[in-house]
Amino acid sequence: MILWSILIILAAAVGAFLFAKSQATTLQTANTGRLASLPGQHGLLAAAVAMLAGLAGVLVSIPFSTSFAWMMPVLGAAAATIAAFFTISRITPKWHARNKFEAIVMGVLIASSIVAILTTVGIFASVVFESVAFFRQVNIFEFLFTTQWSPTGTPPAFGFIPLLTGTLLITFIAIAVATPLGLFAAIFLAEYASPTLRRWMKPVLEMLAGIPTVVLGFFAALTVAPLIKHSGNAIGLDVASESALAAGLVMGMMIVPLISSLSDDIINAVPQSLRDGSYAMGATKSETIKRVVLPAALPGIMSAVMLAISRAIGETMIVVMAAGLAANLTFNPLAAVSTITVQIATLLVGDQEFDSAKTLSAFALGIVLFFITLALNYIAMRIVQRYRQAYD
Repeated sequence: MILWSILIILAAAVGAFLFAKSQATTLQTANTGRLASLPGQHGLLAAAVAMLAGLAGVLVSIPFSTSFAWMMPVLGAAAATIAAFFTISRITPKWHARNKFEAIVMGVLIASSIVAILTTVGIFASVVFESVAFFRQVNIFEFLFTTQWSPTGTPPAFGFIPLLTGTLLITFIAIAVATPLGLFAAIFLAEYASPTLRRWMKPVLEMLAGIPTVVLGFFAALTVAPLIKHSGNAIGLDVASESALAAGLVMGMMIVPLISSLSDDIINAVPQSLRDGSYAMGATKSETIKRVVLPAALPGIMSAVMLAISRAIGETMIVVMAAGLAANLTFNPLAAVSTITVQIATLLVGDQEFDSAKTLSAFALGIVLFFITLALNYIAMRIVQRYRQAYD
């Protein structure tokens, strides 16, 4: 019934638009074109009012829909029709339909912003609430500063330091791979590639971002990890079958399009006059890129890198399939490690008791991850402000 109600409301909105536009056009002809708003603006206002009224009617009928299923589309259609005819009846040469339509659009935008903010606040509040319940059972200093993570052990251990080191290790490897590749690709596409080459090369590069992470995880587990293990054993290194290096390399491949696409757009946004001024002073193309273009684009490039770091920290499937679940406290990229997001996913899979410390520890990890991401965003903002001020 909800689908039928939406279709009926859309049909009523389209009809309101056409009828109001026709009415305003007739009025415009009769008054030799002297209307406060264009006919199309009258039509948009009627359509918007009809749609909002129809949705309000559907919402009102939801409590009664279990007993009277027909009430939802009927009330929606009736409310949309009445609102449309009321709006159309108000059409006069001096009626400012455009201002009223813009007010409706502004209200919808404000409401959308409020919903987004409240959703964020609700997510944060729910995680904080469950984290407080966890810290009532486990000492917060034990959680933050001990070095053993074993929620299913006897007794259980909840030291998150091994997860933090694993997260930072894999993220560092991924960024070390993705940043130079993505930045060099962006410089080539923006400054050196011909329009034809750029037109087909950029979409091909960005297709990498559309590959599902589970597919990349299979690639890491079945191809990259065995290759690293065999190569390491061939030169006498002890390499685990699942390693941080394998997960970091594939994760770096995953975020290359993110850095390259954003950096390419930022480099293209640098005014051409800056390049022309550099050329006029006798600088070569490479010198112009190094001393003029990149400093001007540096704040945006740093933002792209920090966004890529946040993306890498939040990745789960590649780490599960290529780095394993072992929470080892090590900085050795050839060893198996685990990350915060992997443990969150593991702890919340299956039938769990939400009042146990094991399950609640996932929310504690979530709140820590939230603050880590917040700190990274703050650092990124400070870096961007510093270089922007230096450039200005």
